Amino acid sequence: MATVLVVIDNPGAALHKSHRELLTLAGTFGDAVVAFIGDLPDAIAQELGARGVRTVYRPAAADVEEFLVAGKAGFLTAVVRSSSPAAVLLGNTFEAKEIAARAGIQLSSGVITDAVAIGEDLTVTKSVLAGSYAVEAKVTTGTPLITVKANIVDVAAAGEGDLPELVTVESVTPANTARITGRTAKPASGRPELTEARVIVAGGRGVDGDFSPVEELADALGGAVGASRAATDAGWIEHSAQIGQTGKTVSPQLYISAGISGAIQQKAGMQTAKVIIAVNKDSDSPVFDIADFGIVGDLFTVLPQATAEIIKRRS
Repeated sequence: MATVLVVIDNPGAALHKSHRELLTLAGTFGDAVVAFIGDLPDAIAQELGARGVRTVYRPAAADVEEFLVAGKAGFLTAVVRSSSPAAVLLGNTFEAKEIAARAGIQLSSGVITDAVAIGEDLTVTKSVLAGSYAVEAKVTTGTPLITVKANIVDVAAAGEGDLPELVTVESVTPANTARITGRTAKPASGRPELTEARVIVAGGRGVDGDFSPVEELADALGGAVGASRAATDAGWIEHSAQIGQTGKTVSPQLYISAGISGAIQQKAGMQTAKVIIAVNKDSDSPVFDIADFGIVGDLFTVLPQATAEIIKRRS
């Protein structure tokens, strides 16, 4: 049976939802193996075994993570050469895309990003032109490297399994590459990661600096908080919350847009959401053209009412 390599990059104390989705997807094509970067706690090793992973490749060099992307790409290249997988699956973050691109050059292999579905023959469906079209693509040279959007598959339940075998792989980091000199951990918000969240409530220029109604609704729904570029540029919320052409691309089950006009740059980051609800005072806002449900009204009235009703029904 073919093997599919899943790249897991510094998950921390536990696997992320997106990692479990990649392992589930890999298991539909064959045996999942893992290229693991970072500390490997016993709990993660046990879960990998329970999810059918029999082999975990780890970098021999302790300083792989100290090099900006290049070290990780070199490690991935070495793992692919030694294990010859049928395909490589990565997350859809900016860093994962760059790792895939660099490894693709070294391996003379094709790279496909933003996958929303993968067929049995590794034909990939991806959205293009701000989600206006869906296209099918297939790598015809080398080992396919595919970055996969979150929330495209349901996570399979973990079973029982032995701890995976750990295999150390020697890799080469290109000379004169940038080295990371320090890291600062982002304060925990208690909310899901934006790119992995099944529910996102996003605010734009219409919040006028007050994100509290957006945050309260997101918390009531167990979702993440996003924002338009206008809101992040104004300093109302951190730039890591930005969704759009120059921000993060998300694909949640439910996306609630509050006070965002819905210009093409914003659509590029969220148009593949399963259900889109728009709240805006301007009935002519472009966001209503792509929304499944639209509410013409003041977000400071609509969102608190929705939050109160959700809390009421859950109590």
